[in-house]
Amino acid sequence: MTVVILTGASSGIGEATALRLGRPGMTLVLAARRVPELTAVRARIEANGGAAVVVPTDVGDPEAVTALVEQARAVTGRIDALVNNAGVGTNASVLAEDHSVDRAIGINLRAPIRLMRAVVPIMEEQRSGTIVNIGSVAGEVGIGGVYSATKFGLRGMTDSVRRELAGTGVTVTLIEPGYIATPGNAHRSGLPGPEIVAAAVESALRRPRRRIIVPFKYRGAVVAAHLFPAIADRIYAGKASRRR
Repeated sequence: MTVVILTGASSGIGEATALRLGRPGMTLVLAARRVPELTAVRARIEANGGAAVVVPTDVGDPEAVTALVEQARAVTGRIDALVNNAGVGTNASVLAEDHSVDRAIGINLRAPIRLMRAVVPIMEEQRSGTIVNIGSVAGEVGIGGVYSATKFGLRGMTDSVRRELAGTGVTVTLIEPGYIATPGNAHRSGLPGPEIVAAAVESALRRPRRRIIVPFKYRGAVVAAHLFPAIADRIYAGKASRRR
C-alpha cells in the first residue's frame, strides 16, 4: 500500500490530483481546511475502489503539519510520497498589505519547507520516497509580486533539497503550471483544466524528474525569459502596471 500526503486536496489541482491518484493500492492522505469538500473527494475516491484518509489541516499551522504527518505514517508505518500543492495568491503589486504578504509566504513557501522537514527523516530511514512540489511558471518569470517571490523561493528550495538528498533514495520534483482553469482564474477563458497538472504529478511519482512545466507551450516562454530578460521586461511591464 502506497501512502501519499496531498495538501490543498479539497479543490482545483489538489482535487484533480486526488481523483487521478485514488486507485486500488494507493492510500491518499487528504489535507486541507475545508472538511465537507475533503469528505466529498474521499467519497469519490472510494467509489472508484481507492482509499483515502481525511485530515483537516491548515498547513500554515506547525502543530497541524506535525499531526498530519503523524496520521499519515500511522496508516502503514511509511510515507511514500508528499505532494505539496496547497497555495494562495496575492495582490500582484509590491503595495500588497502585510497580512497578504505574510500569508502567501507562510502557505506557499514556509509550509512546503515545514512538510519536507517532517517527512525527509522518515523517507531517509525507509531509503525511499518521492516529494513533488507544485510551483508555478511565475516562479521562473517575475510577474506576480509576492506570489512570484514565493514560487521563486520554492524553486530554489526544491533544487537545494534534491541535491541534499542525492543518493538517499528520496527524489524531489518541481512541477510548474502556467495558467490553469481553477477558481482563481475564473476570469480567464480557454485554459487547460487542472487534470493536466494531476497527470504531471502522477508522472513524477512514477518517474521522478527535476522539473516539469505544463502546459508545454510555457517552456519556450521560460527559456526566453531567462535568455532575454530585457525583452521579458518590455513584454510584461504593461501587464504588471495594469494589474497594479
